[in-house]
Amino acid sequence: MAEPQSSVNENGNIIEIQNATVSQEDNIVLRDVNLEIKQGEFVYVIGRVGSGKSSLLKTLYAELPFEGKSGFVAGYDLQKIRPAEVPFLRRRMGIVFQDFQLLSDRSVYDNLEFVLKATGWRRKVDMDKRIREVLAQVDMINKGYKRPHQLSGGEQQRIAIARALLNSPSLILADEPTGNLDPDTTTELMQLLVQINASGKSIVMATHNHNVIASFPARTLECDNSILRQI
Repeated sequence: MAEPQSSVNENGNIIEIQNATVSQEDNIVLRDVNLEIKQGEFVYVIGRVGSGKSSLLKTLYAELPFEGKSGFVAGYDLQKIRPAEVPFLRRRMGIVFQDFQLLSDRSVYDNLEFVLKATGWRRKVDMDKRIREVLAQVDMINKGYKRPHQLSGGEQQRIAIARALLNSPSLILADEPTGNLDPDTTTELMQLLVQINASGKSIVMATHNHNVIASFPARTLECDNSILRQI
């Protein structure tokens, strides 16, 4: 299958899921999931630990198999996507994790260069330019030489966001990105995510932090008793 031209479907949605079941290790965590997210939306997914937030995100980036009537994410049909196409789907999105998942044995710059090389970039001058652009976007332009352990938690998460932005994705999936951060750092990080959203990128953020939602309100979905519903 040729790579799709558009990340958005005819309804203007970057995500459109109908009648889906989300399972983790043969256990159903969410059933009858119906979800539509427009290009440029910011959407929270909340719920208790184990309620299905992370499993829903894993389904969206094809870490878990899709089970449902239809599933559209960033131009790809989750029902028909082949294993060889999953990397192309993931290039259309940026994924941010709670625990940063930076490579500890190399510098910030080398972490970012590793991702670019893995996603098909070849020219050193192009990679250097893009790395500088994303580091500037997250206000970390002077931290490229440092290793992850030399950075604070908030700085590491900024680098993780920079990594997510490398391939200019249409969609950011963030799984508890403020979970390991103190309140002041959380506020700074949320301001950054709001700025990224204002540039036109869709963001789906799983969180259990109700203070974040109160301070930065947006459409909110809740996973509760195996049901995903808007609140």
